[in-house]
Amino acid sequence: MHRQSVSQAACDSRLPTTNTQSLTLLVDGVYCGAMNSARETVVEVEGLSYSYDAFEALHGVAFRIQQGEIVGLLGPNGAGKTTTIKLVAGILSSSRGRIQVAGFHLPQQHLEAKKVTGFVPESAGLYECLSGKEFLELSGRLQGVEEKVLQTKIRVLLEIFDLHNVRVARIAGYSKGMRQKILLSAALLHNPKVLLLDEPLSGLDVASSILIKDLLAALAAQGKTILYSSHVLDVVEKVCNRALIIDGGNLIADAPLDELKSRTMENSLESVFRKLTHSEDTKPKVERVLEILPL
Repeated sequence: MHRQSVSQAACDSRLPTTNTQSLTLLVDGVYCGAMNSARETVVEVEGLSYSYDAFEALHGVAFRIQQGEIVGLLGPNGAGKTTTIKLVAGILSSSRGRIQVAGFHLPQQHLEAKKVTGFVPESAGLYECLSGKEFLELSGRLQGVEEKVLQTKIRVLLEIFDLHNVRVARIAGYSKGMRQKILLSAALLHNPKVLLLDEPLSGLDVASSILIKDLLAALAAQGKTILYSSHVLDVVEKVCNRALIIDGGNLIADAPLDELKSRTMENSLESVFRKLTHSEDTKPKVERVLEILPL
């Protein structure tokens, strides 16, 4: 039997009305935190379900993300995180549920929504015959960025991400980290209102990771809305204001990080995650591996 999910309306009916007050509540099995009613809701998902043939990957997921928020999307492997991001990005479509991004309804207005969305997938097939600069030019022109402005943005991004010296080299020869920088740059070219990031720090070195984390904080401060999916919980803890936790296709938590820790009486996001997803103790598995190594 699937764990019961909860609509945002159900959460709203139980939340404080004062803008600055914040309280974690348990509603229908979902840890639910208060939202700031003074902020604009930019991403809204209601009753979202999705199936891959006979396998139902999402079961009635519902959440809202407000302007200026960086929200972490967490869950075990196969929980439905990437499916959720692809649905919000308009890469996948579902007739079950409702998605609205910056006022545009998906899938009906997917082209309009994509114009205000920057998407960094977990893994992407880049055009390897192109150079990094050519790929960014293609991406910017498809988004309608004015040519003079586009060239300025590309020059700055290539310099900032230390790709200027390989700008005319084919992507086929790029490392994983260099490819990730190209994807991040492409997502920013059209100055999107919403950023959807699936493991955005994958393959990046320490200096580049710090740069991206600082950049995301600055973008949020400017009013960008960011959904950040990752398995690296310590990074999510540093970057995000709030967490959505999905397990088995069900939303089981939606609250600010401090509230989740307080409600679960845990002192780290990793401990909260283990408790809410009922992650099994790793010690027996570790001991078993150590047992067989000398064989």
